[in-house]
Amino acid sequence: MEKERFGVLDGWRGISILLVLAAHLLPLGPKAWELNVGVGLLGMVLFFNLSGFLITHFLIHRPNVPDFLIRRFFRILPLAWLYMALMFYLTPASSATWSAHFLFYANYPPEPFIASTKHLWSLCVEIHFYIGIALLVGIFKRRGLMIIPLLCIAFTLLRVVNDIHYAVISHFRVDDILAGALLALIYNDKLGFAMRNFITNGSVTVLLPLLLVSCHPDSGLLHYLRPYLAAALIGATLFNEASPLKTALNHKVLLYIATISYALYVIHPFLMTTWLGSGEDLEKYIKRPLLFMVLFALAHLSTFYYEKQWIALGKKLSAKLKLGGLYEFK
Repeated sequence: MEKERFGVLDGWRGISILLVLAAHLLPLGPKAWELNVGVGLLGMVLFFNLSGFLITHFLIHRPNVPDFLIRRFFRILPLAWLYMALMFYLTPASSATWSAHFLFYANYPPEPFIASTKHLWSLCVEIHFYIGIALLVGIFKRRGLMIIPLLCIAFTLLRVVNDIHYAVISHFRVDDILAGALLALIYNDKLGFAMRNFITNGSVTVLLPLLLVSCHPDSGLLHYLRPYLAAALIGATLFNEASPLKTALNHKVLLYIATISYALYVIHPFLMTTWLGSGEDLEKYIKRPLLFMVLFALAHLSTFYYEKQWIALGKKLSAKLKLGGLYEFK
């Protein structure tokens, strides 16, 4: 399990971050069409789905909470905290703003974000999911993961009751992640073979258009199906070896973009606040190719020369704690 990789999921991750960057950095059609919002929703639902799948798949095979939390926090926190510290050095903020960011509750009112940290709402949702699923496994062991389908439906119904199509608050967005967790249960045959067969036989040519429509701000009730349509689409390409998207999703370019995707996501809003993102529309978009070049260079350096060291340290610390008998794999 440790060395298992999902090439198709890497492809989807690469696509998801490209969609998010496009939504944030490029003008996508006339403003009245609201394509930037729709593309952003599409990128994030795919990103969240993938996170839910991979975390749950990991815990199914390795239901050890300390190991999980150490690895996740050493993966996420070093770059996030460094980025926050640099942003607040450049734009001084109150202690309350520091606390809300560093403890990952800034996505709740009064949402004390600044221009270069607004996107970090998604990390808050991720961290809340990590803590929630860690509690499930910590209290109920592996069988706690079987509660995920009920939780997923419950959080979607909460959105329905409150008429929330999309939001940055965790309890109104976490079903995007839980739908991916549900997919992991199906992938590992925890919910019977019928659901896996149903998704395997799902038509990409039907699921993809439905997902695209569900991401448009005016899609109405389809908003509530967005997490599940994304999970079904990812599952159809993951389970079905004959999927027409399989070859494209396994492309090495998408694999590379997936590898540096976290750094791309964290860093890109800062560049928009610099000279690279300044000026009127024409000047600003003329600079966009240079901004992308700088962004990818910084993301590469961050991934392979900064984050890599912390990830390795997390794995080493987890291994030492296990060998020292401070926790055991169950």
